[in-house]
Amino acid sequence: MNLSRKIRLLVVDDSAVVRRMICDAVANDSEIEVVGTAPDPYIAREKILELNPDVLTLDIEMPKMDGLTFLKILREHRPIPVIIISSLTQAGSRIAMEALEAGAVEVLAKPTSAYSVGNLSEQLAMRVKAAAMSGTRSFRSVGAFAASPAPVAVRTGGYHPRQLIVLGSSTGGTEALKQVLTQLPAGLPPIAIAQHIPAYFSRAFAERMNDICQFEVREAADGDELHPGLALVAPGDFHLSVVWTGQGYRAALNQKSPVHHCRPAVDVLFRSAAQCGGARVVAGILTGMGSDGALGMQALKAIGARTMAQNEATCVVYGMPRAAVELGVVDQVLPLSQIAPAILEATNLMAGAREPSPAMKPAIASTT
Repeated sequence: MNLSRKIRLLVVDDSAVVRRMICDAVANDSEIEVVGTAPDPYIAREKILELNPDVLTLDIEMPKMDGLTFLKILREHRPIPVIIISSLTQAGSRIAMEALEAGAVEVLAKPTSAYSVGNLSEQLAMRVKAAAMSGTRSFRSVGAFAASPAPVAVRTGGYHPRQLIVLGSSTGGTEALKQVLTQLPAGLPPIAIAQHIPAYFSRAFAERMNDICQFEVREAADGDELHPGLALVAPGDFHLSVVWTGQGYRAALNQKSPVHHCRPAVDVLFRSAAQCGGARVVAGILTGMGSDGALGMQALKAIGARTMAQNEATCVVYGMPRAAVELGVVDQVLPLSQIAPAILEATNLMAGAREPSPAMKPAIASTT
């Protein structure tokens, strides 16, 4: 990452122990400088004016003012990229999802032990850099772009059993996925999603999508059947693959080594779809830092799948889509508002697609 100066980080948490853990987690990264800490939003406000940080880490549950309220004030008066670091509780996860909807860039699990500090160290520096790259883009409404084209009708003749929709995203991805999924109608082929998100928060995200989508959305469990009208979200800290059983797709979860420092990894999902879905797959890669998903999309493209990527102007971070585009494996590069209509159109076309002969199918190496 090319930066003219270090990223200036302000840590906001009411626990002195957690503030120290977060500072220690990025201490060895030469591109990040912790310029200050604050125990509550009131002191944080003064530190922001004094220190002009590039990125904030923010707790949710704090005295005097909660983190969600402070985030909304920042959105109105001093937009700055915010990473939520929250406890792994059901209530905390729901509020963290609200924070993402309010413009937070990322959500990470609060460290509770030396072990979790080690896990945080692996993720936090990368997330801080992604947040710095996003600038204030995360505070823009994803619906503020050009209006969506008229929706494409669901195919009345039904879909092929091997049809599958796979989506991958990272930084800014929960809100991007929200816009895409809420535009899609019921009755489509199954959907599998790999979003870089911590354990437990993935369930809160899936439950939120289930409340607002026209079809069922839930966190994937090992062995789940993927059927029309269902979207499965990879659980945090698990890779999600799809397996063809002869009658339909099933979800397979594993905790093999992270890919691109991520688990779940988009490449794992995409490559599994290439292995068993072939020309019946529609794949989309959305906003996110890094290159996860590009090689998986290359495997899908080689097998005849339809591929698309979110364009730079509507991404919070144009990393993952850029990597796929530069690899030359993307059929369409589209604004976020046009991704769902493009998925519908491609899915309808793929319903009548012919499978390539076995001799034409390239070998696909595993990513795990």
